[in-house]
Amino acid sequence: MKSKFTSLYTLSFFILFNFTISGQKQKNLEGVQVAFLSDVHLQDLFGTFYDNDFKGVLNTKTGKYTLIRTMASQLHSTRIFNENYFAFIAALEDIVKRKIKYAALPGDYTDDGQPIHVRGLKKILDQYHKKYGIEFFITTGNHDPVGPFAQESGKEDFLGNEGKSQPIFSKDGMYKPNMKIEQPVVITADIAKMGYFGITNDLQNFGFYPNKKYKFWSTPFAGYNSHNYSYKKAVEASKLTKRVYNVAPGYEVPDVSYVVEPIDGLWLMAIDGNVYIPKKNDGDPKDSKSYAEAGTGYNNVLSNKKHLIKWVQDISAEARLRGKTLVAFSHFPMIDFNDDASAEIKELLGPDKWQLNRVPVEEVAQVFADTGLKIHFGGHMHINDTGLRTTAKGNTLVNIQTPSLAAYIPAYKLLTIKKDNLVDIQTITIDEVPGFDELFDLYKMEYHFLESQHAKDIWNIEILKTKNYHDFTDFHLKELVRLRFLSDDWPSAFKDFILNVTAQDLLVLATIQLDKDFDFILKNKAQFQKEWNEAQIKAEQIIAENNLRKEDFNWNGNDLLIDFYRFRSADELALADVGEKRVKAYKVLSKLYLENANAVNEKPLQKKMKLFLTIFNKFMHEVPADHFTVDLKTGEIKDVK
Repeated sequence: MKSKFTSLYTLSFFILFNFTISGQKQKNLEGVQVAFLSDVHLQDLFGTFYDNDFKGVLNTKTGKYTLIRTMASQLHSTRIFNENYFAFIAALEDIVKRKIKYAALPGDYTDDGQPIHVRGLKKILDQYHKKYGIEFFITTGNHDPVGPFAQESGKEDFLGNEGKSQPIFSKDGMYKPNMKIEQPVVITADIAKMGYFGITNDLQNFGFYPNKKYKFWSTPFAGYNSHNYSYKKAVEASKLTKRVYNVAPGYEVPDVSYVVEPIDGLWLMAIDGNVYIPKKNDGDPKDSKSYAEAGTGYNNVLSNKKHLIKWVQDISAEARLRGKTLVAFSHFPMIDFNDDASAEIKELLGPDKWQLNRVPVEEVAQVFADTGLKIHFGGHMHINDTGLRTTAKGNTLVNIQTPSLAAYIPAYKLLTIKKDNLVDIQTITIDEVPGFDELFDLYKMEYHFLESQHAKDIWNIEILKTKNYHDFTDFHLKELVRLRFLSDDWPSAFKDFILNVTAQDLLVLATIQLDKDFDFILKNKAQFQKEWNEAQIKAEQIIAENNLRKEDFNWNGNDLLIDFYRFRSADELALADVGEKRVKAYKVLSKLYLENANAVNEKPLQKKMKLFLTIFNKFMHEVPADHFTVDLKTGEIKDVK
């Protein structure tokens, strides 16, 4: 007996394939545009709780109460919690100006799928749909829903009166505050984490369910195809009780993947890549705490959600048959997003750093490329990147990583369909955001309270002098490196070395001929003065030979590390902040280390520096990620300058 996922669909599809049309021409979609806004992480700053009168803190600058998280919390997080609200509005306004009518949100569109934030998102999307006719299509992220079913939750790091932290939880007794530095707990069900039912029900008008206006809508579990489609069939197939699968024996969870045709000829495939694997065999199948979180993505699809592979293959084949342009999006990347530097990152930092568990194994790209899928937009990692894979069968897949509006560099991706199976991809940065500094006075209150408590590692108040949202996110990244990444990511010996070295030191160390490690040489520089002076002269010659000046090496190891993270996050878009001269200097330095390194006699710091620069070079020398075209037939990517 055939699986319920494939029986009716596959039978009717292959009858059509063999006895009806073949090689139907592609519909003329030239000029049609779709915006992709990933990882919005919306927190409704001006939302109200249904069951509690707490409104947040009063912003005397605006006279409005605001529900915000502390600056300390967002400078320790890979995402901004508050200012991204204004950035989301700015991005939508940009979409309006460009007259774009279709927008996709590849997951993590709310903070953690809480009712107050889901309502806030719905309100905003409804406004832009009603006023401007924009159609929104959403898929799930690991933050929405956090688990397959609703669960109690809360946060202790909202900002409260007097600059203290304000805990807000969905159930009494979940958190005991420190009254010296925190306000009493606010209890509201609106801060709980919603599951699939709540989120898809509230956001049902944004692709999760069929609409009479759609030309076609289907799921992996539907028993029809585009030839025998009807809205009535779609409504029946859309019931959440019919969109479930066994992620493990006895553990049934939803899968809200869907494909939609909003305009004749364009198929948008929204893949639900969340895979919630049970932690143990005897857990409650209806309790989200029985499942591991879904952040790993497609690696777990290969093992525990295989029906998606067959569905993508069927939809890809039917799209070709019907002459449809198929564009897929989901929350998780399908191709290594580290510019194929994951092996070096693992060697340098270890297997448990830099979220290496979230890097899709090579099989993911190969499997989905061989389904016939040509282009996929992902998110999740808050980075800008483009990945390309070609399989042994000659199939190509392009994975486009959409940056987050809540991190450096804030941007969305814009797809424009061209002639002859060509699509144009632009990265639209959101640099200027009206209101991004609206909350700064509240942060000053927080800062002064932290000062009064003699708090350790207090955040840098200079961030409140930034003049635009771009600079604000750049400052956020710098503080994130200082307050979190330095201690979390890097081996102590390398961290101590890189934070206390100058560019001139690095040049000399690259050319000096001593069988000693870098830290020993620097600590005993006087002992090696002759060798140091000779290497310094050689370094100056190298600078001149590369048409650079000594001033171009007026930076230090901390600057190098910051730029390393900039390129990792923004890819080629980081060039504007780093500067061409600085990049050229990095390339000269990298060449020296990578060409002159003696692999046999390498000392620990020498080896780490070589790995570091190998990774950095890959971040700076990969596939175009700003403005480029993709040939959907061949997978060829061409830069557009």
